[in-house]
Amino acid sequence: MLHRKVKDLMTTSVVRVRRDTGFKDIAQHLTDHDITAVPVVDDQDRPVGVVSEADLLRKQQSRPDPEGRRPDAHLPPGERAKAQALTAEGLMTSPAVTARPQWSVVEAARTMARHRVKRLPVVDDADRLVGIVSRTDLVHVFLRRDATILDEITTDVLARTLGLDPGTVTVEVTEGRVTLGGTVPYRSLIPIALRLCQGVDGVVDVTNHLGFDVDDAKGLPRS
Repeated sequence: MLHRKVKDLMTTSVVRVRRDTGFKDIAQHLTDHDITAVPVVDDQDRPVGVVSEADLLRKQQSRPDPEGRRPDAHLPPGERAKAQALTAEGLMTSPAVTARPQWSVVEAARTMARHRVKRLPVVDDADRLVGIVSRTDLVHVFLRRDATILDEITTDVLARTLGLDPGTVTVEVTEGRVTLGGTVPYRSLIPIALRLCQGVDGVVDVTNHLGFDVDDAKGLPRS
């Protein structure tokens, strides 16, 4: 199976800023390029942090209200410093959580979830910025055509990987939902087939209607 990699999904024309880029320049970059965050890089083009719309809005939220009360009075010192920052170095969330081009979609998604971020700068072996991948990019995997998923399951999973005769197993794919039917030679192949099908890019769910000829846990034909 040829799983999509981060390098297949990432944006390679990455807008980036330097540590000393000013607040308004960052806001202008986000607006001009219709993006919600921008990586901050050092002189070697290595990501050192990310500035998002939320980081910029913190300044607006910290301004005094009409009665003169300062909402940032009860913020932790680090958050208060960010609200008062004027350059990318003070505004950014650091260190940057990054991905590698060869990562699978699963690795990227898990990293985003673990660190609670919406995008990952992608770096090469020298940690230089080569792209950026977002949650939206990962969701695109689920837009694969049903016919493409069907062909991958039939050809790669059933025939090539499991060595099954395609004529003995039926596969239906509707809006990413896979239904397996027919018969496999051994019962132990069923969980393997299900796991492999669930791992195919674009699959939303797998329903099992597979039967088996031999219950190899007992070594006896199914009655």
